[in-house]
Amino acid sequence: MNIILATIRFLTLFCGLLLLVNPKFVDRDYYVEKAKLIFLVDDSESLQTTISKESLTNTINQFKDNGELTDRFNIDQYAFGAAIEATDSLTLAQRSTDIANALSTIDQIYLKGNNVVVLLTDGNSTYGRDYEYLNLNPSLTVFPVVVGDTTQYEDVSIGLVNSNTYAFLRNKFPIEATINYRGNTAIRSSVAVAVDGKTVHREQITLSPSVNSKTMSIVTEATSVGIKNIKISVVALENERNTANNTKETAIEVIDEKTDVVIVSDMLHPDIGALKKSIESNEQRSVTIIKPSEINTRADADLVLLYQPNRNFSNVYDMLKKSGLNYFTITGSKTDWNFLNRAQQRFFQTGSSQSEEIVPVLNNAFGIFGLGDFNLDNYPPLIGSLGDLELKVNNETILFQQIRGVGLNKPLFSILTEGKHKEAVLFGENIWRWRAQTFRNDQSFKRFDDFMGNLMVYLGSDNQRSRLELEYPAVFDNAGMAKIRASYFDESYQFDSKANLSITVNGPNDFRREYPMLLKGSYFEVDLSDLTSGSYQFTVSEGQSNTKRSGSFRILDFNPELQQTASDYRKLDRLAQKTGGRITYLDSLTELETALGSSKQFVPIQKSRENVVSLIDFRILLGLMAITLALEWFIRKYNGLI
Repeated sequence: MNIILATIRFLTLFCGLLLLVNPKFVDRDYYVEKAKLIFLVDDSESLQTTISKESLTNTINQFKDNGELTDRFNIDQYAFGAAIEATDSLTLAQRSTDIANALSTIDQIYLKGNNVVVLLTDGNSTYGRDYEYLNLNPSLTVFPVVVGDTTQYEDVSIGLVNSNTYAFLRNKFPIEATINYRGNTAIRSSVAVAVDGKTVHREQITLSPSVNSKTMSIVTEATSVGIKNIKISVVALENERNTANNTKETAIEVIDEKTDVVIVSDMLHPDIGALKKSIESNEQRSVTIIKPSEINTRADADLVLLYQPNRNFSNVYDMLKKSGLNYFTITGSKTDWNFLNRAQQRFFQTGSSQSEEIVPVLNNAFGIFGLGDFNLDNYPPLIGSLGDLELKVNNETILFQQIRGVGLNKPLFSILTEGKHKEAVLFGENIWRWRAQTFRNDQSFKRFDDFMGNLMVYLGSDNQRSRLELEYPAVFDNAGMAKIRASYFDESYQFDSKANLSITVNGPNDFRREYPMLLKGSYFEVDLSDLTSGSYQFTVSEGQSNTKRSGSFRILDFNPELQQTASDYRKLDRLAQKTGGRITYLDSLTELETALGSSKQFVPIQKSRENVVSLIDFRILLGLMAITLALEWFIRKYNGLI
């Protein structure tokens, strides 16, 4: 018995000592790390004129079947147009090319090791940034393979065309077009401008290698309402090979009404100029700035904006009560709240008149009209007055207040409704900073101006709110841009994300198709990029309530991929030199295979991993200790031992 107990005690102590000592050994694992060989293939229509899908696929397979390359590299393949995707199947059907996006995406995916990109393209990017000026990772080497004809043929083309989005009936509107020429001799040609098939201007131009571009400007009159198709064409040269770029179309919508907005202010402030520019960014609106004493001369206005009202605004409020006009009120540090509280009965503020910086907080549940992509993250604060704020009529808040990091359940920007009357109120000044911040973020004022445009449309309309709101341009430059957005609201005018929206599109040659509209956050959207050019009518309907809204749009016949036929091999060569690669042509691919197969830069590297492993798993030792201790206790108890 003593021997058995001693053996058990020994095992217990031995396991405990092993846990304390914890002996380990090193497991070293060796592996070979290969460089990545990435085939980045242009899948756009521009390659169809120079190479077939089968030939391009065979070119790539030539590399993949090379045993020396497969021993050296791990091979991946991507195709790109406007976007990039991993695929072995090519279509050569993409209607735009974004080489910069494709290279940037590869640069972000492959961050470690030496990586080689074989870029098969004609070098003509029709979308996105200029790929020549990308700052790529130093470990990414680009070997461009030029696909297409490198010969520069004589060519005359229509370049940039500028026209207004809207024009007003019986008003004149400008059309500006640039005619470009590439060649070695002087040429003379004729340029014609047609509106809805009727020629309104014709001009003879002379171009040469030294004067290879000319801008033509004309002014024509809008004679009827509707979407007008504008076509600019230049007569082709005698030996010109690419005539697809000799014609370009655009469109303009002629409307028969204009919103007249009056800004009433008794002071000078940057907000006034920013509001004027933002509102007038839409050609349908004009803005006049007047003093309060001049309001009676503008009783015919469609909408009034009151900037920081004070005692001089008495006759303004009298006129608004008589006319029933909708208006937009902006308050700030110079607002006379004692007067304003008496002059109107829709909102009331009491308390301190001390100024404070107010940070905007967007109300994502706002649903009176669509906000689109508008947001105010990290926007500068406005200047407002401290005090208790009370809204006395039906209201819905666009923005709430946040002061010194504390969110307040107080409105900063609200829509007030009383019967058919509508009013917008912004309780803060310096809105010009928001427009400047929008430009700083997007390099464009569009996001802010679109928001103000939606507000002006809502305030300028006398109709009751619709539960189904649509957002779309009247003209799409090409089918790839054809998207229509819709917002649906329930009976309390809250956005309904569970709505069942569908759109029925009717077009040329008895075309009719129905699409479901997909939820995209705070709106529904449908992608109509599969449509051809032409005029279309559509109806958006909600399945349960049977609510419907209709509209029309036009898709222009413009394919940027057909504007250039010669490859831009010079730019591809500069890209190769910048990244440490070299340019190659389709007839010299063997040289590229040899260079990749023999380059010392991309030799596979043997690496090792050290894995420190415990000699005995601690769980086994703990289990064994538990068993021996329990066994010793049981034996002692069974035999009456202490």
